[in-house]
Amino acid sequence: MIKDWLDQVRWDENGLVPAIAQEIETNDLLMVAWMNRDALKLTVKVGEVIYWSRSRKRLWHKGEESGHVQKVHDIRLDCDADVILLKVKQIEGIACHTGRYSCFFRKLEGSGLDVCWTIDEPVLKDPNRIYK
Repeated sequence: MIKDWLDQVRWDENGLVPAIAQEIETNDLLMVAWMNRDALKLTVKVGEVIYWSRSRKRLWHKGEESGHVQKVHDIRLDCDADVILLKVKQIEGIACHTGRYSCFFRKLEGSGLDVCWTIDEPVLKDPNRIYK
C-alpha cells in the first residue's frame, strides 16, 4: 500500500518534489523546500515535516536545530502530481532560518521599471540565538 501512494507522486530526475508548507490556521505560505520518497514517508509516519536538504544532501527534520517544528495536519498532491502541499502548525511561529514567520518576507513594490524588493516582516528571533 505505501509503495502505491508514493508511486503516484511525479518525482523529478533527482527523485525530488517541491513541498510547500502552509500554516493551517491562517493559510499563510511559510516556505518551499524539497522532499524525496523517504522524507515524505517519514513525514507521514512521525506527523512532523521532514524534508530533503539539497545543500546538506540528507534528510532534514524541520526544527531539528531550532525547535521550530512543523506539525502535519494535512498533506495534498496537486493536479499534476508534482507538488506537495503540507498544511502545518508552525511551532513557535517561525518558519524561516532568518528568524521570521515566513520565508516570503520580501515584497516587490513600485511600478514600471522603478521597483525594488522591500522587507515587510520583522525578525521574531535573532538567528544567532536560534542556531548554534
